[in-house]
Amino acid sequence: MFTGIVEEIGLIQSARNSGKGKVLVVRAARKFLSDVRIDDSISVSGTCLTVIRKTSTTFVVEAVEETLKKTTTGSLRVGSKVNLEKAIKLSDRLGGHLVLGHVDTVGTIINITPQTLSWMFEVEFPLEYMKYVIPVGSIAFDGISLTVAERRASSVVVAIIPHTMEKTIFGIKKKGDHVNIEFDLIGKYIEQFLRK
Repeated sequence: MFTGIVEEIGLIQSARNSGKGKVLVVRAARKFLSDVRIDDSISVSGTCLTVIRKTSTTFVVEAVEETLKKTTTGSLRVGSKVNLEKAIKLSDRLGGHLVLGHVDTVGTIINITPQTLSWMFEVEFPLEYMKYVIPVGSIAFDGISLTVAERRASSVVVAIIPHTMEKTIFGIKKKGDHVNIEFDLIGKYIEQFLRK
């Protein structure tokens, strides 16, 4: 489980197909990797992946077919930048919100509007997921914990502050780019309980 507070921007050093899956080598700072072990979970732009090998400056993960179908992981190539977050410990502060790293769908950035001190990003996604969105609720784009500023007919608007633009890959995002979306866990559980 994660908090949606990105710790570092990593770089894809290698990306190769493995059957219908993909093996990624991700470069990260020594400090980030100092306490990472094989079998640890790392959020790679919002997708929870398991470390299968590591060095002092890289770690290796595998993405299976199901992951490639539901996320942007299949489009990662050498030189791609990714948001990185290690799984939380029970003693950690929950700075963002509960994020599982289980991507629900992929969205498309359809508008970026500069403000005086922020940027408003509008992201469109399949209508079936709109039921999980509430105004001022939590949502995760590429593993970043964000607050819904506005809920529209088929899209969501979030405000990105300068710190987030600098410390995450949102600083390089542009109109037409895709993002991994994970909707708030609590809403999904409530839906399941009400169905029964």
